[in-house]
Amino acid sequence: MSLYLGKIHYWLFNKIVWFENLEESIVKFIEDRGLDISVQKAEIDEKYGKKLENKNLEEIIDVNNIHGWLQGRIHSSEGRMAAWVDFILKNDENAIEDLKKVFEEQAILAVQEIKKERNPATASEIYNCMNNYILDGMPCDRVNIISVSEDSLVQWERSICVHKDIWAKENVDVKVFYDLRDAWIKTFVENLNPNFKYSIDSDMKFNIIQK
Repeated sequence: MSLYLGKIHYWLFNKIVWFENLEESIVKFIEDRGLDISVQKAEIDEKYGKKLENKNLEEIIDVNNIHGWLQGRIHSSEGRMAAWVDFILKNDENAIEDLKKVFEEQAILAVQEIKKERNPATASEIYNCMNNYILDGMPCDRVNIISVSEDSLVQWERSICVHKDIWAKENVDVKVFYDLRDAWIKTFVENLNPNFKYSIDSDMKFNIIQK
């Protein structure tokens, strides 16, 4: 067991925090539609645990089980996300397009955050920026395998799916998650640098950022 915190732990923690910020936006989206969430929130928190406290990582992490604690927080936050999406779609099965807009708005916020410090000019820089936000399990899961990494093109494929079981617990097809996240990635890439586009190849195998 690791007994110290390294850069990778803070990096992953920040991704979890960002994902929980997205959750907050979704909850607000539900409330704005006039739906009562009091019972649902209590049930979701009971099932998956509450969101992270507004504290520094070193104040809340279990230093005797750093890996396990981070993995647990990922499953907790994504489980709540799946539950909220299920709640929305059960109330309005056509709400998926509106949900995509919530994801797109969060992508714009991420872009604004990055542009305060830099303006990525290559496909690989854009990919690395994207990877600072999206959650794909633990780094040791090695979910995304890059097959091409050039200034004008990055191409990667998913080696495993770490999301399906989480979303299945809420009876939501994992395709819903990928559709929402693809909307986030597309908006993120094309606003971070308008010279680049995000796409998925015709065989649905490769994700592509290309100039």
